[in-house]
Amino acid sequence: MNTLFIERSTADGSLALAKDGVVFAAKKLDGARVNGGAWAREVREFLGARRIERIVVGTGPGSFAGIRAALAFAQGYAIGSGCRVEGLPSPCAFAPAEGPLAVVGDARRGMYWIALFDGPRLVCDIFQADAEKLHLRVPVGVKVVTPDAARIDALLRDTFGSDYAGGETPEAQGLAKAAYANPSLLVSEPLPVYLNPAVR
Repeated sequence: MNTLFIERSTADGSLALAKDGVVFAAKKLDGARVNGGAWAREVREFLGARRIERIVVGTGPGSFAGIRAALAFAQGYAIGSGCRVEGLPSPCAFAPAEGPLAVVGDARRGMYWIALFDGPRLVCDIFQADAEKLHLRVPVGVKVVTPDAARIDALLRDTFGSDYAGGETPEAQGLAKAAYANPSLLVSEPLPVYLNPAVR
């Protein structure tokens, strides 16, 4: 089964194509505008004449516009092709083959989201903490990475010291690896990861 993986939770989006658990093509979107349609043309060019049976989208947390655009593309493509659409949280792109890992991102408004992994398993739902409680919510000695280094690198360095491994970008190839390593992560009818209730 050919599966297209789309990751757009950051400005540096990416695509990957996989079959039977093996990624055979990948592409970075080179900062394609989240508000324009150029990135969708890149997807079509990337796919070429290949038939896709499934699309898996990274659902964040992250760029709401990028995630919604990716989901809208996947759902539109599915209507025309009959393929199925699934999602998994974008931090799963960092999930290690074994051992613990914490992914920490900027949830804004003085809050930070945390995804804890034990190998490919997401230990619990993604949750939030303020700066004062960050060190209490991540186990001591666990490696910490972030997709938001441009905004919170100094805070994470101060909070976690040598356990902080720096910034990394979630990529579609990482989503593919996580999806095949732990299929229970996948959800049908995916929605963006909402960390806060909608503002009325």
